[in-house]
Amino acid sequence: MTLLLRNARLVDPEAGWDGPGDVLIDGGRVTRVAKTIAPDGAKEIDLGGLVVCPGFIDMHVHLREPGQEWKETIATGTRAAAAGGFTGVACMPNTEPPIDSRSVVEFVLAQARLHGVVPVYPIGCVSKAQKGEELAEMGDMALAGARGFSDDGKPVASAGLMRRALEYAQIFDLPVIDHCEEPTLVKGGVVHEGEISTRLGLAGWPGVAEDIMVSRDILLAEATGGAVHIAHMSTGRAAGLVRSAKASGIRVTCEVTPHHIALTDEAVLGYDADAKMNPPLRRPTDREALLAAIADGTVDAIATDHAPHHADEKCVEFSRAPFGVVGLETAVSICLDRLVHGGIVPLARLVELLSAGPARVLRLAKGSLKPGSDADVTVLDLDREVKVDAGRFASKSSNTPFRGWTLRGAAVMTIVGGHVVHDAR
Repeated sequence: MTLLLRNARLVDPEAGWDGPGDVLIDGGRVTRVAKTIAPDGAKEIDLGGLVVCPGFIDMHVHLREPGQEWKETIATGTRAAAAGGFTGVACMPNTEPPIDSRSVVEFVLAQARLHGVVPVYPIGCVSKAQKGEELAEMGDMALAGARGFSDDGKPVASAGLMRRALEYAQIFDLPVIDHCEEPTLVKGGVVHEGEISTRLGLAGWPGVAEDIMVSRDILLAEATGGAVHIAHMSTGRAAGLVRSAKASGIRVTCEVTPHHIALTDEAVLGYDADAKMNPPLRRPTDREALLAAIADGTVDAIATDHAPHHADEKCVEFSRAPFGVVGLETAVSICLDRLVHGGIVPLARLVELLSAGPARVLRLAKGSLKPGSDADVTVLDLDREVKVDAGRFASKSSNTPFRGWTLRGAAVMTIVGGHVVHDAR
């Protein structure tokens, strides 16, 4: 089917386009972009007053399948992604069993083909069973379709293993994505270590535990020439380390989450387990440093770290509750509200962080609407007022600290391969 998206503001940083434009789609690909295009029999969708962008990619989600389907499945997680404006997601490997072999990568891709609403890009483990002892079958997983390697949920604690992973991953030109946490410094911490952890009587998790691992990974990336990606960066010092490393030509990239942009450790003052994150919410000064790193180009991608948990699992005392927050259906609104309407970055920079940025990290031929590109499109309403209603999430889970928040801006339509998979205009 030929589709014509008309009358929108087209924002495509990769193509250098920000202005009125029409997009013609045929056979699942963008065939033409121009200020005006005659319909010539195409099905027209009038998007007057809205913004058309390259499809957003969330490079860090937990789909929980296989093994924890009561929290999320590939079907529900990808439905949540489409509802949130994402045209593709990368799923982390801490499933049960972990994604540490070709067969599990193939299972995830098969389930995504059968039940997925948007494409799924599996991330394979760095180490077998995420034990940090022996490299997983990285080559087999890459050949099966893995888009990177990570032991996310756990750090790669052994520097020797991390070095070998960075060396081996270069063969496939894929990144090693590290959950940066020095385990002997964290040892039971549940919130950021500081005044608030002391006041609440909760075990603290110091920022330096992240900074040390970021520093180590940068040094190893420099020594090996490998590509390391820092997942869910949360401290100002880590942002500074990444900024300096990039200036030196070291192959390091990083992502920041919407919850670390929007919240600080003050969110845990009420012992709300939905504000319990890994890494924890940090100080206001860290949040300000992350915003600066987003604005100056240090940050490559915004990723949700979508981590669904059943309500019963979060309804326990704070220290026993699992870490994590769902994010697929709130991320775009939070970013539009806080980053664009908050004056931190222009819209084009946010689009880059959600489309071309993650595509570059994962080596995906995505993130632009240039003719010949896959017809993956996210449509935004910059001024729609959204009240977060967790009871209406497409996700199986609703663990969010943003319940009841009113935000300005939303994703209102999602198109994947030329097919409309979500329409809330």
